[in-house]
Amino acid sequence: MMKDSFLNKKFKYTYSNATVYLLLVNVFVYFAVHYTGISFKGIPLYYWLSLIPGFVSSGWVWQLVTYMFVHGSPMHLFLNMFALIMFGRSIERALGTREFLLFYFFCGIMGGLVHYLYYALQGAVIGVPVIGASGAIYALLFLSSVLFPSAQVLLFFIIPIKMPYLVLFYIAIEVFSQVYGIANGVAHLLHLTCILFAWLYVAVRFRLNPIRVWKENL
Repeated sequence: MMKDSFLNKKFKYTYSNATVYLLLVNVFVYFAVHYTGISFKGIPLYYWLSLIPGFVSSGWVWQLVTYMFVHGSPMHLFLNMFALIMFGRSIERALGTREFLLFYFFCGIMGGLVHYLYYALQGAVIGVPVIGASGAIYALLFLSSVLFPSAQVLLFFIIPIKMPYLVLFYIAIEVFSQVYGIANGVAHLLHLTCILFAWLYVAVRFRLNPIRVWKENL
């Protein structure tokens, strides 16, 4: 058995219901952004918290974290929070709060960082604001497929499908949309990047091969 390094040393198990707290922070930020009119130095709160490549280049590095808590509409917020509760609570119970939060923020931040670098290297002066928890949610979806590969969910709330197939379905959609430029206001590259870092997290920290796990349980 391989000896643990600092990369895969386990946390002491604790459970603090962080998933619910994340949901509450997202709801709070949504109302603060859209209904309070808060601004700093004449700049609305929305632009302080969203991920804007040009602003990050100017030193607003906190946006690599805060963008995950900003949502554009009630439906955007509802769908992401529904998925957060659906997948996040079971993951948090299985791994503990510390591991869950490390995974959630690692994948979300790294996805945001790659998105920033992609546009910054193209010379984006400002760039389109990126918002939402969906990148981190895609990472949770992927992790659920590794931790609970035999579990079934309802695709489009109708079609029963096992978690690994659901992940592959969404990856295919994201790849197709990114390759053919189907944006529709969705950051497909960020979604794919978050899934990639979720894969690396599982492989390095948990020493699990997702493909092998899927094959053994399908």
